[in-house]
Amino acid sequence: MIEMVAKSKIGKVYINGRLIGFHEHVEKLTNELIKARRANKINHQINIAFHEDTNELYINTDAGRVQRPVIVVENGKSTISEEQLKQVVEGKMHWEDLVKEGLIEYLDSEEEENALIAIDEKALTKEHTHLEINPIAILSVISSMIPYIQHDMAGKALHGAKMFKQSLGIGGINYNLRSDTESYLLHYPQKSMVKSKTMGLLDLDKRPQTQNLVVAIVPYRIFNTLDAYVINQAALDRGMGRSCYFRNYDVIEQRYPGGQADRFELPDDETVGYLGENVYKKIGDDGIVNIETYVAEKDIVVGRTSPPRFLEEVSEFGVVKEKRRDSSVATRKGKPGFVDKVMLTESSDGNKLVKIKIRTTMIPEVGDKFSSRHGQKGVVGAIIPEADMPFTIDGIKPDLILNPHSIPSRMTMGHLLEMLGGKVSSLKGEDIDGTPFNSMTKDDLENMLEGTGFRKDGKETFYDGITGKRITGQIFSGIIAYRRLFHMVAHKMQARARGPVQILTRQPTEGKEKDGGLRFGEMEGETLVGHGAAMLLQEKFIENSDRIVELVCEKCGVIGVHDQIRNRRYCPLCDSSRVYPVEMSYGFKLMLDELKALGIYPKIVIGDKA
Repeated sequence: MIEMVAKSKIGKVYINGRLIGFHEHVEKLTNELIKARRANKINHQINIAFHEDTNELYINTDAGRVQRPVIVVENGKSTISEEQLKQVVEGKMHWEDLVKEGLIEYLDSEEEENALIAIDEKALTKEHTHLEINPIAILSVISSMIPYIQHDMAGKALHGAKMFKQSLGIGGINYNLRSDTESYLLHYPQKSMVKSKTMGLLDLDKRPQTQNLVVAIVPYRIFNTLDAYVINQAALDRGMGRSCYFRNYDVIEQRYPGGQADRFELPDDETVGYLGENVYKKIGDDGIVNIETYVAEKDIVVGRTSPPRFLEEVSEFGVVKEKRRDSSVATRKGKPGFVDKVMLTESSDGNKLVKIKIRTTMIPEVGDKFSSRHGQKGVVGAIIPEADMPFTIDGIKPDLILNPHSIPSRMTMGHLLEMLGGKVSSLKGEDIDGTPFNSMTKDDLENMLEGTGFRKDGKETFYDGITGKRITGQIFSGIIAYRRLFHMVAHKMQARARGPVQILTRQPTEGKEKDGGLRFGEMEGETLVGHGAAMLLQEKFIENSDRIVELVCEKCGVIGVHDQIRNRRYCPLCDSSRVYPVEMSYGFKLMLDELKALGIYPKIVIGDKA
């Protein structure tokens, strides 16, 4: 019995996930290894994690681990003394020295499980093992750029961080030389008034992606219901959210076996697939469109002809006249614009290559998406003339109106604090520090705002722009950095009546580029079943999709044949002439055929309609 207990205490030791041995006192070994690392006897990048529940020691030395530095704490006190901090400030001591002396260590996610990290020195207790260098280190680079993020709900902070990647700005200072397939450029970006220290480290002021808007939080005649925004028309005229969309088209003169090749040229009327003189009017004799020409959607930008797919037969005179086919390239659907740049070069295979860059000015319209840095995203619900916008006693009219219901449920208090900070910044003419965990407090902002003659809670009296009457109650307003996101309604809008269908299933094609239908799927169908809307169900799934009338044999239950030459209808199994037309989906008929191919005999039982 004693021997069994002793054996159970023996712990496993793993290095990079591989079991390399056993040890009697794993916890003691863990502490010794950590002491050795802090004494610089083993490499500081090695991580040592003890799992108490399984009595296992995991040592990680592999590449690709995400580590972060924290200050070592002993007996409830930071190991870095005031004297050492002074030496760091004076430059006598460096970061590497702090790591070598074991005052700062790097933890990975596994070792961090055993650590109790204090957010600041005031929070230190005897139980704490480490101390944050700065609480901002908890956050990622992107998250730490959201001002007052510590006052936001985690889910919305995550949303705000995700949308940094979707916002328009200056993607690259050499955007005019680049030939990315798709790119965007915000015309008048502004640096934020409420800043985070991370923005300064990343030089975000040199590549801003926001614009500072005057925002009022108030309902506006149902146009900003839910997440919709009401935008001031005059703000758009002044350049708010105005951007460019660039689309690049690469066209190559391909070479084929047998010495044949594509040619950039103006196709003539003898070309197979010639589209008519009017279609090619915007391209020159060289087959290439001129710079600053406006091209509408589906307009030809590069005229190109290709050799025939099959060899031509010799004519009666013994001469083969090569009939070339048209393979010109047109602009994509819903993406018109001006030709910004034309570049002629060679591909890596030595073939002639032309790159056409199309530029489209995108002015915000109803349906375009905007977002603050706090995950308060929404689409434009209405664009209102400036004369109809609510105004303050000083005549200030908001650029954007946000619905009050957006705030309590999302719990984005950081959004309100940034509005307050932006208001203070614009009145004082100085930047406001909104760095997470290090920001200016709400009380500081309120006192500064009060000192400028405004109400300290940021609320103001507004008047209705249409009636001129005073709006009951005080309205919270301020200045906040908003981003325009690349989700634009012009690029997403899709509709069709009748159009192309797939060859196999005879159902409408999928996707905007293929002029596809909008899928009425299983879940949508279930809602119609739930409502008992049988005829609408029939219309959506049969009439608007792949309706077909097939002959069905009354005896065998298989699809019949209509011999149009002999004008005879019969069953291919029993040769019976008792076949009757039945309406069905072509997808169902295809399934029957595929079941037959598997050796299964599907039978349709038909009877008279009740």
